[in-house]
Amino acid sequence: MPFSQPMVISSRRVVLPDGERPADVLIRDGKIVEVAAHGSLTQLAAELAAGLTDLGDTALLPGLVDTHVHVNEPGRTEWEGFATATRAAAAGGVTTVIDMPLNSIPPTTTVAALEVKRKAAEGRAWVDLGFWGGAVPGNVADLEPLHRAGVFGFKSFLAPSGVDEFPHVEAADLEAALAEQARIGALAIIHAEDPAVLAAAPQQPGVHYRDFLASRPAGAETAAVAHLLDTARRTGARVHILHVSSAAVLPLLRRARADGVRVTAETCPHYLTLAAEQVPDGDTAFKCCPPIRDEANRDALWEALGRGEFIAVVSDHSPSTPDLKLLPEYGGSGDFAAAWGGIASLQLGLPAVWTEARRRGHTLADVVRWMSAGPAELAGLSGTKGAIAVGRDADLVAFDPDGELTVRAAGLHHRNPVTPYAGRTLTGAVRTTWLRGRVVDTGAEPFGRPLTRPADTPPDDVV
Repeated sequence: MPFSQPMVISSRRVVLPDGERPADVLIRDGKIVEVAAHGSLTQLAAELAAGLTDLGDTALLPGLVDTHVHVNEPGRTEWEGFATATRAAAAGGVTTVIDMPLNSIPPTTTVAALEVKRKAAEGRAWVDLGFWGGAVPGNVADLEPLHRAGVFGFKSFLAPSGVDEFPHVEAADLEAALAEQARIGALAIIHAEDPAVLAAAPQQPGVHYRDFLASRPAGAETAAVAHLLDTARRTGARVHILHVSSAAVLPLLRRARADGVRVTAETCPHYLTLAAEQVPDGDTAFKCCPPIRDEANRDALWEALGRGEFIAVVSDHSPSTPDLKLLPEYGGSGDFAAAWGGIASLQLGLPAVWTEARRRGHTLADVVRWMSAGPAELAGLSGTKGAIAVGRDADLVAFDPDGELTVRAAGLHHRNPVTPYAGRTLTGAVRTTWLRGRVVDTGAEPFGRPLTRPADTPPDDVV
């Protein structure tokens, strides 16, 4: 696919690695080749017969990198697919997606399964797309071949995943998987809830969110993270804690880092912008695992985010068909215990986080660090993604930080328009998304590229 013609994008609010300032950005052959003083490249643009886009006060951000997306194709494409998920991503300013190894069938636990998934995605991605592998009981021998084939690391569950074809790992499985991943230099990404704690928690079906919340206590996260960190100490593996919902795990992470354990963590927009006190009875669009917790916990997550304790804020986009969510408006029971657990928010993460971040005194530069630079670093993509800087891909977003977005089903691009943000008015609106210097027009042909893990893996001291 040919690159776009040379172009200059100008804005009085360009979010650069060293902060926000007025600037002009020159793009050639899909790459950023110069970042210059605002207004200084106007004449050059004319000389090059380049396109000139003046955004005025609309901010220019690097494209977001979302390293936690469940696309579900093949096998559960009725839940979500590559075309719909990546179209939603582009509409939300996300230009790089890394797909989770479940809930597709087959799951990405062998090279053969990876090739099936790559084939399913071919020609259907509106953004650049990579894949995680899976570490499950019995597939240790598959990890090195998958790593060589370009997956970005390996996901494991410490508690049941919700789908039979992707079983969780017991202690011995985890030890073996982490030892192998340490040997080959791979990143382990972990869903950390302890099944024994979950089994001992009260299980009360029904429409009341408080009952579901009691069934997934914070202690399940702390117990699982403690066990994981002990195993990482023994094996020397580099580990990443997925979707931290409980601030109670943060002291464990601090101590482990002080001890030299290579551990990072992420949280998600729904844990930062929603709270248990807000969840209506029967509104299972809010159900996810681990769960959305209370307002005090949300405040503690924000404090940790501001201190740099999370490397990334990513969506954990995990949609399903409306019937599996058991939503009353679709004729379902509203039973939190029985509904599918997953939040659909890939298109909405940027305005959702910005709405709350601005209210709390954070800047666009903070949001870019959490949602673009940090995830790119986690995945080893900092050489090409995650910043407006010379040599990086010209993956860019025109974002109106003062705009408003009222979330309506008709405006959502993911396959099943179910989201807990429905009806909410968010601050900030994506106006245009560029992928390698080309406007992403979801009415035209998709031109997203497949991504593989760079040969130079992320540095050992990533925190």
